[in-house]
Amino acid sequence: MSEKKYVVAIDQGTTSTRCMVFDRKGLPVCSQQMEHAQIYPNPGWVEHDAMEIWSRTQDVIRGALSAGNIAAGDIAAVGITNQRETTVVWEKSTGKPIHNAIVWQCMRTQDFCAQWQKSSGWEQTITGEGKVKDITGLLISPYFSGTKIKWILDRVPGARERAERGELLFGNTDTWLIWNLTGGPNGGVHVTDVSNASRTLLMNIETLRWDRTMMDFLGIPEAMLPQIKPSSHVYGNTVKHGPFGAEIPIAGDLGDQQAALFGQACLSKGEAKNTYGTGCFMLMNIGDKPIPSKNGLLTTAFYSREEGRCVYALEGSIAITGAAVQWLRDNLKLVDEAPDTEYFASKVEDSGGIYFVPAFSGLFAPYWDMTARGAIVGLTRFIRKSHIIRATLESICYQTRDVIEAMQKDSGVNLTSLKVDGGAVKNDLLMQMQADILGTEVVRPVVNETTALGAAYAAGLATGFWKDESEIRNNWAMDRKFASLSTTERRRAMYDGWKKAVEKSRGWTD
Repeated sequence: MSEKKYVVAIDQGTTSTRCMVFDRKGLPVCSQQMEHAQIYPNPGWVEHDAMEIWSRTQDVIRGALSAGNIAAGDIAAVGITNQRETTVVWEKSTGKPIHNAIVWQCMRTQDFCAQWQKSSGWEQTITGEGKVKDITGLLISPYFSGTKIKWILDRVPGARERAERGELLFGNTDTWLIWNLTGGPNGGVHVTDVSNASRTLLMNIETLRWDRTMMDFLGIPEAMLPQIKPSSHVYGNTVKHGPFGAEIPIAGDLGDQQAALFGQACLSKGEAKNTYGTGCFMLMNIGDKPIPSKNGLLTTAFYSREEGRCVYALEGSIAITGAAVQWLRDNLKLVDEAPDTEYFASKVEDSGGIYFVPAFSGLFAPYWDMTARGAIVGLTRFIRKSHIIRATLESICYQTRDVIEAMQKDSGVNLTSLKVDGGAVKNDLLMQMQADILGTEVVRPVVNETTALGAAYAAGLATGFWKDESEIRNNWAMDRKFASLSTTERRRAMYDGWKKAVEKSRGWTD
């Protein structure tokens, strides 16, 4: 077993980047976090400055190590976790992005996806050789990286020709950070893992390799794609002149939601978690065989520890949950800080008969309706600020129930408890509301930043810092359990109202 003391995780998220240091018990020792700008060039479009993300990453690494007085020589490995589908295309020779990163929430390829659906039929053949869902486990949606890459190659002058010549590289933000940390233009490693590759619309869910049919259909040269490797694997070392100031193995790479499932120790078939962040993402471990969903979920790679094999998951992706709270704070100025929502929502017994459907980017699972838009329905003069805030929190819980009902139909497993994580789970009222709307126990762990923890575990397993997965299970500990206090009749009435509100939000755009 390694004599090193710590594993470092870099959690590159939608609104911020964080560096966390974990000890052998899986407990956080120190951390540093910095936000980056959200860029909205057009309605429904969302971008990030990839160079700003790289700069923030360097800053938080140095800040965390300084805050904890952590010596580079005590670090066994580095793990990366990231905001999955967000797309970066950059010059191989300079490391300069040719366009802002296109964020997973961005709807700019909506028209292309709509035409694709009409021309080939929803989930129907691409070239007559296979279905999108059969090949990738995914659906036709602007959500995934493939159509974002196509947009950049189509819109940036000369980009497609340069990509075909091998002058441009693509990556989600995991690939972008690993490439820069390992040297960038001077020998940086161009790699991703199966969990991130499975979110591109380009990876074959069975073979775990880039799929020629999908690449050809979207017009994406294989020369610009990273190598697909296991999630727990030594990819390369950080460079001495980088933010760590030493050569340290980068040995873990997981998309943020798969990392959270791993950090929650959901390592047996049938175990599930829900992460409450900018969006909500519920995943269930379904074992070593992909199961196609019949109820609007995605089949995705969970994690891999050896070439050519992986564990799979069913996923329900919800675009806007925590982002709706940010909207209350930043756009409507109803709260000063996100945690204030708990105080105001507790001032009323219910939402006063209103429902808020935060379909700012359309509706994701299980509806997959790109034409939906946000709506607040049921308004009367009785409604005040606290009702709107409470309805916003309830919308998170209702969307989670939508996904759970679909997941139970697909898997045949009725969940008796739900593990939760992410920043919003600190809100006790939200967690109690979630238990009430589900009629299911909600279990919060001691370490709720399980996304970073999962990346740390993947890196630590690859380098021998942790011996095996049993150590991960033994590290998991419960903080609090929330039991449902609602009646069946009350839950049914509230949920029926939600379903009615969702229908009002659908079909809003052409």
